[in-house]
Amino acid sequence: MNEPIGQLDQWSQKAWSLTLEYAPKVVMALLVLWVGGMLIRMLARLLNSVLDRRGVEPTLKRFLHSLVTISLKVLLFITAIQMMGVATTSFVAIIGAAGLAVGLALQGTLANFAGGTLILLFKPYKLGDLIEAQGVLGTVKEIQIFTTVLLTPENKTAIVPNGAMANGNIVNYSADGKMRVDLTFGLNYNESIDKARQVLEGVMKSNKHVLPEPAPTIAVAKLNIEGIELAVRPWCDPKDYWTVYFGILEEGIQALQAAGIKGPQPSMFVTNQTN
Repeated sequence: MNEPIGQLDQWSQKAWSLTLEYAPKVVMALLVLWVGGMLIRMLARLLNSVLDRRGVEPTLKRFLHSLVTISLKVLLFITAIQMMGVATTSFVAIIGAAGLAVGLALQGTLANFAGGTLILLFKPYKLGDLIEAQGVLGTVKEIQIFTTVLLTPENKTAIVPNGAMANGNIVNYSADGKMRVDLTFGLNYNESIDKARQVLEGVMKSNKHVLPEPAPTIAVAKLNIEGIELAVRPWCDPKDYWTVYFGILEEGIQALQAAGIKGPQPSMFVTNQTN
């Protein structure tokens, strides 16, 4: 009868000693968690204000906010459990091994993430820009952390990985705010170049999408067997490129025909064959 009571007393004393030993540590750990949580929220607000002042893209801002807060919370949690006397060496090793495994499994995804971060930081293009990259020509519709979404002239949506975008060549037609349209018109050798130039200049001046500066240019580009090739170079806003391209091409041909200016004539070769 006395033996169970003695064991119960031993367990009670042991529990009480453990309580006296760990209670202050638990209280301090909880206090650290509470104070640390408040500091993390303050740092997150400070980070948001700094990113807003620097004009960082919303997508990158949200990602950096999540990355910083999650990292700080993990460190805070490890610190708290270490204060309670829990060995964290194995815990940190497990996190490191898991991170390595995830990194190896998601190499392509991480490359796209790194590329998206570089694009959002250095801004080689922005929303609404007309760009050509990875064999795709289109207007930037979205810049996400892993991919860039382009809208092609055919109204097709192209999703390009940011890893390839960041490591490849990018042609930004909108960076300067204006874009040159390259057109060619054929002219018969018997026609006046000056007259054709006047007609085409009038067509470009009357088109509301053609910019007055830089001034459009017209020059002889090539002399073919069939006739003269004129290079016509109007400038426009990048968003009006195809409107100007097709508009000037059609209006130019109609104006030349109305002025009685003939285009190039096909060459005919006659050979004399004898038996």
